[in-house]
Amino acid sequence: KKMPKTIVYFSPMTWVRLLWLLLVGVGPGSRAQQGTQPQSIKIEGDITLGGLFPVHSRGPAGVPCGEVKKEKGIHRLEAMMYALDQINSDPDLLPNITLGARILDTCSRDTYALEQSLTFVQALIQKDNSDVRCSNGEPPIIPKPERVVGVIGASGSSVSIMVANVLRLFAIPQISYASTAPELSDNSRYEFFSRVVPPDSYQAQAMLDIVKAMGWNYVSTLASEGNYGESGVDAFQQISREAGGLCIAQSIKIPREPKPGEFDKIIKRLMETSNARGVIIFANEDDIKRVLQAAKKSNLTGHFLFVGSDSWGAKISPIQDQEDVAEGAVTILPKRASIDGFDQYFTSRSLENNRRNIWFAEFWEDDFKCKLTRPGIKYELGRRKCTGDERISRDSQYEQEGKVQFVIDAVYAMAHALHSMHTDLCPGSMGVCDKMDPVEGRMLLQYIHGVNFNGSAGTGVMFNENGDAPGRYDIFQYQMSNISNPGYRNIGQWTNHLRLNLEEMQWSGGDRKIPESVCSFPCESGERKKMVKGVPCCWHCELCDGYQYLLDEFTCDMCPYDMRPLKNRTGCRPTPIIKLEWSSPWAIIPVFLAILGILATTGVIATFIRFNDTPIVRASGRELSYVLLTGIFLIYLITFLMIAEPSVAVCAFRRLFLGLGMCISYSAMLTKTNRIYRIFEQGKKSVTPPKFISPTSQLIITFILISVQLLGVFIWFGVMPPHTIIDYEEQKPPNPEFARGVLKCDMSDLSLILCLSYSLVLMITCTVYAIKSRGVPETFNEAKPIGFTMYTTCIVWLAFVPIFFGTAQSTEKMFIQTTTLTVSMSLSATVSLGMLYIPKVYVIIFHPEQNVQKRKRSFKAVVQAATVSTRLSQKSSDKQNGESKIDHCPFFAWKYRQIDSVS
Repeated sequence: KKMPKTIVYFSPMTWVRLLWLLLVGVGPGSRAQQGTQPQSIKIEGDITLGGLFPVHSRGPAGVPCGEVKKEKGIHRLEAMMYALDQINSDPDLLPNITLGARILDTCSRDTYALEQSLTFVQALIQKDNSDVRCSNGEPPIIPKPERVVGVIGASGSSVSIMVANVLRLFAIPQISYASTAPELSDNSRYEFFSRVVPPDSYQAQAMLDIVKAMGWNYVSTLASEGNYGESGVDAFQQISREAGGLCIAQSIKIPREPKPGEFDKIIKRLMETSNARGVIIFANEDDIKRVLQAAKKSNLTGHFLFVGSDSWGAKISPIQDQEDVAEGAVTILPKRASIDGFDQYFTSRSLENNRRNIWFAEFWEDDFKCKLTRPGIKYELGRRKCTGDERISRDSQYEQEGKVQFVIDAVYAMAHALHSMHTDLCPGSMGVCDKMDPVEGRMLLQYIHGVNFNGSAGTGVMFNENGDAPGRYDIFQYQMSNISNPGYRNIGQWTNHLRLNLEEMQWSGGDRKIPESVCSFPCESGERKKMVKGVPCCWHCELCDGYQYLLDEFTCDMCPYDMRPLKNRTGCRPTPIIKLEWSSPWAIIPVFLAILGILATTGVIATFIRFNDTPIVRASGRELSYVLLTGIFLIYLITFLMIAEPSVAVCAFRRLFLGLGMCISYSAMLTKTNRIYRIFEQGKKSVTPPKFISPTSQLIITFILISVQLLGVFIWFGVMPPHTIIDYEEQKPPNPEFARGVLKCDMSDLSLILCLSYSLVLMITCTVYAIKSRGVPETFNEAKPIGFTMYTTCIVWLAFVPIFFGTAQSTEKMFIQTTTLTVSMSLSATVSLGMLYIPKVYVIIFHPEQNVQKRKRSFKAVVQAATVSTRLSQKSSDKQNGESKIDHCPFFAWKYRQIDSVS
């Protein structure tokens, strides 16, 4: 994968020093001849390899080198010398050829390492010495400098980059044992650079896989300023962008020379995105230690979850005294093994048998905390004197440094390449032949890229076209609980793909559950993600409300009209269908009233049929009474049709009988009141009876009025045949759990009112006639009861209208309206039955003595008597005159009753 490129620039001062060293420092009279040559280890051999190791740390300002580095410096340096010893003693590898070495100290500083590395190119610089003469005039004898065919090193990526730029100019191959910066994979700029450790691009991929395996999607990055830290973080960010699913909350750089309080500021910045608990850290040991110290100082122990690069690895020094803050940290380290042979070699080293290592005495003093007596060095008071009898591992703590294996593999890779080159160029030759003197660097590079052997740890050593070794990593976690000794525990490995034992992971306090490092927690069921602009891992959760369901993780959609969302809103389900059940309280009351009404109506009809020829039955107008009672019966009967389960037949009968019962009742009553009104109005004008007052005429008038209702219903049938519908809007409250589809007939509120409107017109007309006939004598057996019936019925229906339409928005609309309608119709029927017929039945059953025929008089006699009464009343006073107008009516009415009773 293409990594971001870092262009290395030499400062003007560096170029001046470089040119000076190249052109002046290696000639006669140079400082090499004056005893100022940099300290180095020289091992004689037929072929010389260069070595670059950070024997000392970076020195303070103005001083190139600091304290000796025991592990990264001495251990690695001794690993190279151990590998040379093994190769030189191996009869099958480079037989009869001895490998030598020139090993230099980089002092962990790139510029210093550049100056040191110029030693490797001295032999390749041609100089004109013709003008140089000795004091006797003879030309000087200048020893030919040793020729370095390849370099092992360096350690730090920044040092390797600086050195690689010089070695490339002179075609000297270089194999690093620790530099992992991704930019060193750029074959166009660092073609002579190879390494036995995988680049940070592999490491970054492994760290990304670890982060994803733990379910994190929101992390911060922390890098030490320099090639290693910045390149590692850049590689991690680029790979995460390409892979997707991971967001970087903060990307913080630790300065080379941090100011006081700098690490406290870093922790404060990390807490600005506190949800990003995971911290990907590419930093040196000192920076790691100070980050942990700052986190502890801020009382954030256990908050941050570190994922450390190989610079952290399985080292104790970065977490010393900060173990509680580092608990749970997951670190990565190129797959390695402890080399037993090196342990035996190194622990047997002493001041006597290791004089070839010019820095070993300094290591000895530091390792055993003693002081050697050396000429010119003043003895330090308070520090014990070294005896020379001390032994490594017995009198001091020893643990093999992690990169020892890779140093040995790097030396062996160079040896195998030389061996293959010697086999091809010098077949059968003992020692170095002319074709390998000198060794051509570009050819050697090709042999280096072609090596493939099992390294010191038994793993394969090989290089790809960019000079990179395959990625093989061990994954560790620092654990403190539930293990006998707190420390790093191997929890997995990465070799092109991740194998991580999540069940072996352990976090602060011994918790086995993996902590979360996410920008936004997963939305609950039925919630959609509303993404935060520019941050693909962050979102707000919004509930799909109302009748919406979760179409996908970002979208809410409405359920179809006949469905409602599931409780978890992941889909839709059919809306339950309901109807008015017979067992419902909304149905029980209307049915009870209807049954009582039907029984009462049946009783009245039976009584009238039984006493059909009695005066009271005959005087009530038998024919119209039976018609009116039929209408009342149908009004009660409609209750059962309104409550029955809707079907095509039920809906048809509803349309037919809903208005028919009332129409029959009010048509009969209207005919009666109209007849009474016309008779009395005609009686005031003449003695001739009005037309159409016979029973047959009354029936014809009634049926004509009824036919209008029937005609309207049949037209309705033709225009819109009856059918059932399921109304999903009627009971659709805000909470979809209460949504119901209502099975009903296709009768809207408007059509229902239109169906009843004709009956209401008849009722109102009848009421008008009842008002006009309010002066009829009290003893007249029809006018007054009809009037009271109409008044009461109007009140009932005036109460019905606001109840019916006022509940149109209620979720119980169907129940309320059906109950209101049926109860109102039953009440109006009951009023008609109670006021018109119950008194007659009472007299017929309980007072049969009153159900007798009176004396008959002609219509002419009645009119004459009414005329006499009128004349007498005119003689009374104005006050009495008003009374006489009322007084003559009983006589007239009584006479009319006699006439009517025999008609």
